Amino acid sequence: MPTDRRLPLLYAIILVDVIVGAAVGPVLPEFVRGLPRPQLWLSVGTGVFLGVQLFSAPLLGRLGDGYGRRPIFILSAVGTLLANALLLPVRAGLYFVNRVSDGLTNGMYATVRSAITDISKPEQLFRNLGIEGAIISLGFVLGPMASGLMLTFLQVPPAQQAGYVVRLAVALAALNIGLSLWLPETHAGRGGVRGAELRAELAASLNPLTLWARLRVKDQQSPGVRRIVLTQVCLTLSTGYYFYFVPFVSLGPLHLDARQISYFFMFFGALSVALNYGFYTFLADRLDQRRAIVWLAALGTPVLAGYGLMGTSKVALYALVTADCLTLSLIQGLLEGRLARRTTEADRGEIFGLNQAFQSLASFSTALVFGGLSVLDLRLPWAWFALCLAAVAGLAAWPEPAPAPATATTPQ
Repeated sequence: MPTDRRLPLLYAIILVDVIVGAAVGPVLPEFVRGLPRPQLWLSVGTGVFLGVQLFSAPLLGRLGDGYGRRPIFILSAVGTLLANALLLPVRAGLYFVNRVSDGLTNGMYATVRSAITDISKPEQLFRNLGIEGAIISLGFVLGPMASGLMLTFLQVPPAQQAGYVVRLAVALAALNIGLSLWLPETHAGRGGVRGAELRAELAASLNPLTLWARLRVKDQQSPGVRRIVLTQVCLTLSTGYYFYFVPFVSLGPLHLDARQISYFFMFFGALSVALNYGFYTFLADRLDQRRAIVWLAALGTPVLAGYGLMGTSKVALYALVTADCLTLSLIQGLLEGRLARRTTEADRGEIFGLNQAFQSLASFSTALVFGGLSVLDLRLPWAWFALCLAAVAGLAAWPEPAPAPATATTPQ
């Protein structure tokens, strides 16, 4: 177990943040149910939420390098609380305002990975980042579980369920502000950031071509960075299905209600956290990580295709999600660990910020694609997700350059 109390605190902040988002997820269809083609508007909201991170993630990463990780966590926690407060009352317009405001501060996950890397010994890096993935999965369990239990035991009428869940999310977001204030700083090499640098960072973040040029420079300094980021982009395109799951199971052939969606995500998350914890604790460091990514992506591709073919069978849904947890759900931590090994203390926040910016661009793009395809047929997006995961296997199959010999991952 870690002795540095900053690591458990980081995990707690991640956990609460994911619980907030996961708790609200099952009731989001209520915000757009009265609109024409509600599945399209849910996808648009998701695209907006993820698209604004294109510039917020590099900006927060750069601020984290200059001023420390702790202020970014505090800012993000306050932003999450305010964004969720905007969901009261339940109105479609407020849903879209929430997507913009929450996305602006959700770029903190670049800072999360930077902070974990700051305090991790080299031999513990994969394990600690893998546990981060398990913590995120646990949040996906506890969020819907909290919503489902509250709605069940309080016997909340369907018309009032969204309001109750949003109030729960606001209370949890307030808790995360306290945890962020309690977190000691993890980054010792702070030198501040000039206003001109921030303006330049913002302008660069809004231009994907500039982001690509910066990534190419980082790849020259640390060979292999660009390939890993591109692989993660394809993975993000495929894992857009996480955001599509709610509209698909609620508006598609299964017609699950908010309580059933909560129970489903409880199963999905519980299985995922158990498998992620076991995999990253006992296996990840003993495997050839690149080959593991290839095999997990190749085996996960037919799983994603299967979601679109399961029809109204709940048995098939639970069988597929079990196979999902055993394959593609294990990939993210492997890619993050490989990227972390190619960072230094000086540029860790910048590289993770660039990575999250490209992931945000990919998330925005895949939301547009699956939103458009869902208008034609709710099953079509699953073919898109499967093709993107197959691309992950293809990219990972190409050998990468060896990482630079000197990387600073010594804890502060």
